[in-house]
Amino acid sequence: MLKDSFGRVATDLRVSLTDRCNLRCSYCMPPEGLQWLPKPELLTADEIMRLVTIGVERLGITEVRYTGGEPLLRRELVEIVQRTAALTPRPQVSLTTNGIGLERLAAPLAEAGLDRVNVSLDTLDRDVFIRLAHRDRLADVLSGLEAAHRAGLAPVKVNTVLMRGVNDHEAAALLRYGMKHGYQQRFIEQMPLDAQHGWKREDMVTADEILAMLGKEFDLTPADPRERGSAPAELFLVDGGPYRVGVIGSVTRPFCGACDRVRLTADGQIRNCLFAREESDLRTALRSGASDEELAERWKAAVRGKRPGHGIDDPTFLQPSRPMSAIGG
Repeated sequence: MLKDSFGRVATDLRVSLTDRCNLRCSYCMPPEGLQWLPKPELLTADEIMRLVTIGVERLGITEVRYTGGEPLLRRELVEIVQRTAALTPRPQVSLTTNGIGLERLAAPLAEAGLDRVNVSLDTLDRDVFIRLAHRDRLADVLSGLEAAHRAGLAPVKVNTVLMRGVNDHEAAALLRYGMKHGYQQRFIEQMPLDAQHGWKREDMVTADEILAMLGKEFDLTPADPRERGSAPAELFLVDGGPYRVGVIGSVTRPFCGACDRVRLTADGQIRNCLFAREESDLRTALRSGASDEELAERWKAAVRGKRPGHGIDDPTFLQPSRPMSAIGG
């Protein structure tokens, strides 16, 4: 088991397959992009699968989610998903993506064993999308969502970051869109993970504000809290149900006490939290001939050092040096 000193057990592994992305969302990276990790530093498909296999077979991982950057840019993605789904015991296999390329890959990924997807969609307005992502790709994202739904990658979850004065006026429209198409809509507070380090708490649209916006057009009632478990989203019944909308208040409503996640970066570093400033290197040991048992012990030691919370409210909080694109959501 991957157990920390506070008794939390990590069963949900987030694996970044690449730090590269084909969008330039303002809350993640600058319009000109970033300096990508050199290819030799990235884990190969075989190295990824060795670590994922150790996690599943030796350390109790029950869910593997592939992230990026943009994981659809990884050429071996379908192969990696297929190999993951073939593990025993079989983990749940999911994907977090911006949706570009999903129209082509949804069916092959479903056939390979992918269970579900989370797709980022911050706006339904083409001009706002271009302003946010610095790319004219909204139509591709919407087509990708439809393809995922057709392929049975259910539930299709839609992740939206609301930004003050940019897209916060679209909250109700995005929820109606999700309800119409059968997607699970989730709104997420903007987190201090941008490469520019320009995040300001006062600019963030809070969970309370999101609920107030939605409450003007919908009747929201809290769902049974037992449904949440260790999931980051608080669930609310919309107009009495059965549809549920999720709100993830990572900053103002932290859920660190129930966190069951651990992260593996594209270059083989273990991270215990999105906001951690410490990493534990597995790649060097992996490439130096360490046995599976040695790698498992290093991994367990890394998780034991997990902090009690993300510490954003602490006056000494410092944003992690890596942006979201290099960490993996």
